Amino acid sequence: MSVAPFPARKPATGADPRDRLIVALDVSDGATAMQLAERLGENVTFYKIGLGMLTTGGLAAAMELKDQGKRVFLDMKLFDIPATIEHAVRRLAAFDLDFLTVHGDPSVVKAAAAGAAGTGMKILGVTVLTSSDRGDLDAALIRAGDVSELVAERAARAWEAGADGVIASAQEAAALRALPESMGKLIVTPGIRPAGASVDDQKRISTPGAAVGAGADHIVVGRPVWQASDPAAAARAIQAELP
Repeated sequence: MSVAPFPARKPATGADPRDRLIVALDVSDGATAMQLAERLGENVTFYKIGLGMLTTGGLAAAMELKDQGKRVFLDMKLFDIPATIEHAVRRLAAFDLDFLTVHGDPSVVKAAAAGAAGTGMKILGVTVLTSSDRGDLDAALIRAGDVSELVAERAARAWEAGADGVIASAQEAAALRALPESMGKLIVTPGIRPAGASVDDQKRISTPGAAVGAGADHIVVGRPVWQASDPAAAARAIQAELP
């Protein structure tokens, strides 16, 4: 898929740096997550809870964060037959979550959108994981093609199927924002690393400022915040980088 030369569009959300930064609570359990959230205080308003914490108090932590007035992104990357997806999403929507991820396949996205209908929970379709490169896609038997073009095609199809936004690396954000299908839609970028931070297991990375400058609405940052000696200061430094 070739990306059409449409002019870049502004991100779909407001410009408050605290809203743009989503801190990934990729820690061992819900109690540890809440201790970290307490240290971050008012510096962070938006958190991501993923699969790693699901069985160790993740949903309870999500509910406690919501009670504190925080926004919560549940990163489940759901993938199943449409009936199961719709049922699962409808149950998760009852928790008053803000974002939920599913795989970006059109049938999955369409079912998830049906499950979330009438609620405030936004469905985000995963395009290609930021820990994957062309070699990983080859090993998974994903069809040949440039990664950025595959991301753009998956994003467009996810939006057409009813996704409120997509998950993609910042390296593809500008191309996605230029797609006509992106109008009014969200682009959320993980794989964000401040200048000088460890890359860890990420392969398609970017700095916070570059990601938002390219068209991302939100950036997801985990280890550079919660592994810092002063997580609140690390969060403020990231927010200070945002345009």
